[in-house]
Amino acid sequence: MTEENNTIFKRFFDISPDLLCIAGFDGYFKKVNNSVSELLGFTEEELLSKPINEFIYPDDRDTTANVRKHLTKNSTLQNFENRYVTKSGEIVWLAWTSMPVSEEELVFAIAKNITHKKILEEERNSLLTTITRINSDLKQLTYTSSHDLRSPVNNLISIFSLLDVSKIDDSETLEFIKMLETTSGNLKETLNEYLDLFIQRDNLNAELEPVNLNKALNSVLLSINSLVKSSGTSVTTNFSAFENISFNKSNLESVLLNLTTNAIKYAKPNIKPKISITSKIHNGTYQLIFADNGLGFNMEVVKDKIFGLHQKFHNHVDSRGIGLYLVHNHITSLGGQITVESEVNVGTQFTISFKS
Repeated sequence: MTEENNTIFKRFFDISPDLLCIAGFDGYFKKVNNSVSELLGFTEEELLSKPINEFIYPDDRDTTANVRKHLTKNSTLQNFENRYVTKSGEIVWLAWTSMPVSEEELVFAIAKNITHKKILEEERNSLLTTITRINSDLKQLTYTSSHDLRSPVNNLISIFSLLDVSKIDDSETLEFIKMLETTSGNLKETLNEYLDLFIQRDNLNAELEPVNLNKALNSVLLSINSLVKSSGTSVTTNFSAFENISFNKSNLESVLLNLTTNAIKYAKPNIKPKISITSKIHNGTYQLIFADNGLGFNMEVVKDKIFGLHQKFHNHVDSRGIGLYLVHNHITSLGGQITVESEVNVGTQFTISFKS
């Protein structure tokens, strides 16, 4: 190479805004340009006098050493990111592209300062984390509020069913009672539709957690206590096979709530509802068996429509065709399965198989 070419390349090396350096296989810088010194705050002499590892942020040293081993085996490196510590103690991020020359035991490398990009990424991730947490808190608040409101409304409606209006002679009082009953019914329907829609949308993001079957069921029964008592419903359980399951607590409570209220809603006339809930392990699969003595279905007619949206199989005034659809979604969205066996005027049995 001529002297003139040497001068041109030296000038290019020195004035480049990117960090240019030549390193040896022995782990030392052999030559660096002015941009390296300006960014790190060390003189060229200081940078050449110590192993490169001493300038690297401690947490990145092992990773960088492993990458350097591949470089010495003629493996070109592109877009490798690591952190360096400046003389003043600041941390800077660099993105490296390096090419080894084995016969000379040298590595020719170019780095770009990506610290600003990393700061923006960190701020974005922090913001996303905060937004995700706030969103999660708001969803939980919405669910809890809707659920907590639905329970007293159900109890209020049950109380109306217990009132003997034949003993009330005042027409104005009767009118007020009728208005309250109608308003309570409308409120219940609005809450049900809102909560069901919320649960349906939230299914995709439901997280698994340890859930105690007794606690989940007790929470549900407490929320519909008046309905259970006024209907004379009896609930028997046997969770001896297993008491805890990995599922989503809100989803399981919604499943139990819908199946229980359905069993009460579709009870046989003049027959008190009986519900049996049992845990079972079948061929290594954890199952929950929910059975009732209600009206049941004609499975030949119902077939595969039982879990469909807005499918109604009884002429009940409060039937919306959403409950079993949600039950199916809650179970299958977390990898489980649900099957049904039923006979008209005998009852229905749901078998929920949880994902192993």
